[in-house]
Amino acid sequence: MTQIPQRFDELPRDKSLVIMCHHGQRSMQVTQWLLQQGFDKVINLEGGIDHWAQLVDTSMPRY
Repeated sequence: MTQIPQRFDELPRDKSLVIMCHHGQRSMQVTQWLLQQGFDKVINLEGGIDHWAQLVDTSMPRY
């Protein structure tokens, strides 16, 4: 999260980016920041990886 402002020029603007973290809070902040920087293909993984593990891939270990 702290590296994104220094390195966002390395991210592709022509491809969709899915931003994710454990519970989706920090990734939402990064998603909002990237949208403010002009990225228009940015998606936050709502609920984070933990939510994904509960609903989509129950074989994933949760921590």
